[in-house]
Amino acid sequence: MADPLLKVTDLKIEATAYPPGEPPQDITIVEDISFALEKGRVLGLIGESGAGKSTIGLSAMAYGRGGVRITGGEVLVNGRDILKLGVSGLKRLRGAEVTYVAQSAAAAFNPARKIMEQVTEATLAHGRTSKRKAAARAVSLFAKLGLPDPENFGNRYPHQVSGGQLQRAMTALALCPEPELVIFDEPTTALDVTTQIDVLAAIKDAIRDTGVAALYITHDLAVVAQVSDEIMVLRDGHRIEYGAADQIINDPQEDYTRALVSVRSIDHEEKQPTDDPVMQASNVTARYKGTKFDVLHDISVALDAGQTLAVVGESGSGKSTLARVITGLLPPSRGQISFAGRRLSADLAGRSREDLRELQMIYQMADVAMNPRQTVGTIIGRPLEFYFGHRGAEKRRRVIELLDKIELGAGYIDRYPAELSGGQKQRVCIARALAAEPRLIICDEVTSALDPLVADGILKLLLELQKIENVAYLFITHDLATVRAIADSIAVMYQGRVVRYGTKSQVLSPPFDDYTDLLLSSVPEMKLGWLEEVIAHRKMESAGH
Repeated sequence: MADPLLKVTDLKIEATAYPPGEPPQDITIVEDISFALEKGRVLGLIGESGAGKSTIGLSAMAYGRGGVRITGGEVLVNGRDILKLGVSGLKRLRGAEVTYVAQSAAAAFNPARKIMEQVTEATLAHGRTSKRKAAARAVSLFAKLGLPDPENFGNRYPHQVSGGQLQRAMTALALCPEPELVIFDEPTTALDVTTQIDVLAAIKDAIRDTGVAALYITHDLAVVAQVSDEIMVLRDGHRIEYGAADQIINDPQEDYTRALVSVRSIDHEEKQPTDDPVMQASNVTARYKGTKFDVLHDISVALDAGQTLAVVGESGSGKSTLARVITGLLPPSRGQISFAGRRLSADLAGRSREDLRELQMIYQMADVAMNPRQTVGTIIGRPLEFYFGHRGAEKRRRVIELLDKIELGAGYIDRYPAELSGGQKQRVCIARALAAEPRLIICDEVTSALDPLVADGILKLLLELQKIENVAYLFITHDLATVRAIADSIAVMYQGRVVRYGTKSQVLSPPFDDYTDLLLSSVPEMKLGWLEEVIAHRKMESAGH
């Protein structure tokens, strides 16, 4: 076995917590982590939020984010302990020998500077090569990463390229200095599944062609299985399981790993449509105020009581815009929305209190959907006051009933959002929607910001509540695994149009239109070699055309 490029031994990382009304406390967030990584190999770090993935990854640069401190162990890069390097030594290490690819390239790039200038900046700052050779290497990487017009791509500004292209440009930025180790921190999490495939393939090819070692951080086991040689499963700062990718995927030893592998295995029996929909959109066309172009084109869908309609498609396909029309936030230019047999006012201002009560919404980001200065009891209690006039003991009793329904309990009633996990916050948002006793809830990407196991719990909760309350869900998502788990019917959207619509069994059965086929084939599967199979299949199809 070759000497490892990166060797981490007994790593311990701490931070300082500031509990309300108590003195500061030192807490351990990563403990007893050891692993080794050879050049040309990829180690996947997998686990839920708070598991310590990014914290461990950044330790390979001797960096602690947000006041985090590395307090124990060794981090050896090429045989030297980088935790003992001084400021000048770390400056030489970071951005040259070890580089980093962030989750959101859009937030990492300077919008006022051209892409080429930013991609070559670290290379030139470290004196790795001349400006001309750095630019030539960047162009070569643009081509290797499948970016359009690589000779001129760098002359664009970040806002002039797509999210997937910018994420690949960030990979080029990390590879341009010819580093020995690259840390990929959730590089495809914010991308649509179709874009994710291209970026994953480009990253894998670039790692293979350049021979760098890589740490690949993600919460998606199906994704990490496509690029990793070995996988370490983490939870609460501890190593749960560590082994070859094949062993982790096909023969996991620990219960937590087995749960990750089996995620989205929800058994949901598809319900058949009736002739009495609770909500019906008929020939809806819409455009945003002040624009000349339609963003929705002749949309017609229906949803029955107690059933789930999944609206799927890439970013920009019109999913959330359709939700805005249904809720009255965007009046359609043509068509109408009917609800429980009555025609709804196109504009929110023209709708009755009963209209508002019966149609509720749960948002993607629970963090920004709740007032951080209000307790859970106040947040859930507000609809009870507004729609039913509940006050005092009656309101508190009903809030506790709702907390029990979302499996939190009365102990959470006086907590603030900051005291809750991501999954708990989303459960509170579900309870707030249920408080209005609605007939339809629009769920806008409600699990996309959550870890797989937490998301699985939310989906199971929503299905259980649907059985009890007979509430209908309009579920907006780009996650086909979620659709398979919960939908009764599906509408596939592309560029503001519904390109495929029907029951789940109809939509997910061949023959497929080109776009639905692309979507379905882009959902990562929990098996090794899946990415290569998909890319090979697409190349064959492209050659055939």
